[in-house]
Amino acid sequence: MIGLDQYLLLSGGIFFIGIIGIMTSRSALKVLLSLELLLAASNIVFVAFSRFNGDYAGQLIVFFVILVAAAEVAVGLAIIVLMYRHFSTVQADELKDLKW
Repeated sequence: MIGLDQYLLLSGGIFFIGIIGIMTSRSALKVLLSLELLLAASNIVFVAFSRFNGDYAGQLIVFFVILVAAAEVAVGLAIIVLMYRHFSTVQADELKDLKW
């Protein structure tokens, strides 16, 4: 049986990869994917604690986090598409002035 510490270790690893991805990537798409990794890591923690405490509140929170993440992805991708259409790039470091 997998213990709580192994779930937390997995979640910490995924969270660390997401933080490194945000800090090192220049592409807006990679930043968005790294944010999704951060949300996935928090979902793993919620489900792990929910399972080991015998309470289903954590799994309910995960359901709402997934709904918010889906909306975030839709808005984020729309912004990236508009950014590419207007500036012809999705590199975040090249967009110093976002005034139209």
